Amino acid sequence: MFKFITSKPLWVNILAVIVLVLLIVLFFFAIMGWLTKHDKYEKVPSVVGQNVDAATQILEAKGFEVEIQDSIYVDTAARLSVMRQSPDPEAVVKSNRTVYLTINRAVPPLTTVPSMIGFSFRSAEMMLNSLGLKLGDTSYKPDIAKNSVLEQLYQGKAITPNTKVPMGSTIDFVLGSGVGTAEMNVPNLTGMTLNEARSYLQSLNINIGAVIPPDLAGNGDAYVYKTNPPQYSEATPGQRTMNKIRPGQLLDLYVTVNKPVANDTAGATPPTTPPDNE
Repeated sequence: MFKFITSKPLWVNILAVIVLVLLIVLFFFAIMGWLTKHDKYEKVPSVVGQNVDAATQILEAKGFEVEIQDSIYVDTAARLSVMRQSPDPEAVVKSNRTVYLTINRAVPPLTTVPSMIGFSFRSAEMMLNSLGLKLGDTSYKPDIAKNSVLEQLYQGKAITPNTKVPMGSTIDFVLGSGVGTAEMNVPNLTGMTLNEARSYLQSLNINIGAVIPPDLAGNGDAYVYKTNPPQYSEATPGQRTMNKIRPGQLLDLYVTVNKPVANDTAGATPPTTPPDNE
């Protein structure tokens, strides 16, 4: 075999090599067209809104490869439905091209609810929208901060800041309606515990301002011995004038760890020694 090659003139061997290379190149390009289906094009069907499994079957039946590129969450769309596709619907591409799908999540992600207490209603609503949450019911109660958020509720219960809820959840607001017009006498809270006073004032729609001293504000068993404004004023000794308060206004509470004697005075002096057992 080698003798056959070496017996030929050099130019003949060079020419043979050139011809062989050309044949190989032509063959390569011929089979590449067949392998890549160079001349076969397909119109990409629209699968937006379809379940991902059904969308995959439709695309594969047309000769396309399918790959899940991303997932998002839209609470108004069906779970695991196709939200976007690339290439776009009706695009004409090679039939073996990969179509990338963005689908809707099966389980909504959790989002953190910040404290919106004190926000205006509009600001709180915008905050909800930015977090992917929905505004639920709004109710009102007398408060000096009109149209401000007083409470934020999830499933009917107050939630603390940074609580995690599913995206798309509904948050209810309790808003301030302003100070009421009806007047009432400042209630006598002397001798009540802080928890009892809070409950009673809530029933009257009167808000607690400051708890003094502040370090007892978290002690629900501390006792109220004075309020500001007091139950009554005494401009002239012996002549009492009942002080008035309106729903939504603030009442400061002075508290002590020792139980004072309940009376009808404007305020009692906080006891300095524990009371006798009753």
